[in-house]
Amino acid sequence: MEEQTNEEIRKIQFTGKSTYIISLPKKWVTSLGLKAGSPITITQQNSSLILTPKEKAKPATQSAEATLTISSKDDPDTTIRAIISLYLIGYNSIIVRTREERIGVMQRNVIKEITRKKLVGTEIISETSNEIKLQTLASYPELSVENALRRMCIIATSMHNDAIQALKNLDKKLAQEVIQLDDEVDRFSLYIIRQLKVAVQNGKILRDIGLSSPRDCLGYRVIVKFVERIADHATRIAENVLSLEEKPSEEVFQILYEMSTLAQNVFEDAIKALFKKDYALADQVISKAKAIVALENKAIKELQSKANQSDISTIRMITESIRRTAEYASDIAEIVLNLNINQIIVA
Repeated sequence: MEEQTNEEIRKIQFTGKSTYIISLPKKWVTSLGLKAGSPITITQQNSSLILTPKEKAKPATQSAEATLTISSKDDPDTTIRAIISLYLIGYNSIIVRTREERIGVMQRNVIKEITRKKLVGTEIISETSNEIKLQTLASYPELSVENALRRMCIIATSMHNDAIQALKNLDKKLAQEVIQLDDEVDRFSLYIIRQLKVAVQNGKILRDIGLSSPRDCLGYRVIVKFVERIADHATRIAENVLSLEEKPSEEVFQILYEMSTLAQNVFEDAIKALFKKDYALADQVISKAKAIVALENKAIKELQSKANQSDISTIRMITESIRRTAEYASDIAEIVLNLNINQIIVA
């Protein structure tokens, strides 16, 4: 047996027909107030086994509280950024208070708005003249990272489809509805990032939210950002629809629709490859997405002769957003390849 400052090497013993046992140093056991019969929680975290006295093991949903002190002179946006940061690093309870004066009306309103629009599972549970308390009520098993990401992708796809439909009919009311949905995507994005930040440091939480290793957290974090960007481009298409003076010609719209269909298909296939852990499908997505550039060039040529001259620059921005959607889908597929590269390694 070798001994170091905080490490000891013990051999695993085999007893009976199916049980492995290992002895623990007496000084460690007594220093923690344990004795024979004390329950121990064993957690597997990557290639390590972590032993924790059961009464000291913190549940995944244990509340953590942070207090943010602000002044009525502070920029409301600064306060919002601080609240989002506290939410992302895992605080379940956030108290926003001033030292003496009242919380300003504008600050109070933006805190309520950010809670309602951006922070999944978070509610204002108490409010006084100089204090607002936010509480995150959702626990990890209730909304896994995978389920939240699926919901995020469904909304982004719906936004893209509706934006193209609004373009076809110059439906400005539908375009406004697309723009409003962007907040919903942002809500799920912040929620997933919050889960990933906590999970990467805790093996139990990692399993609770539906992932298998900390390596997955980085991949999912980047994918979430790409899905958020796809929703942003759907919003930009809708915003450009609001600027158009007239509907695009049938010939121009058909090319845009062809681009849109390709972009949507590769995005849906990229997400399908992610959830199915399908390396081959992800590889196909990357190859298929390359066709979007040729379609964009074709659309630009059509614009020169068949589009309203005052609308050409606006429609070109729409084609760019459609192309970027396909490119982000290809980027997602590349991450899927990285996460599942072991499928093509020959043992």
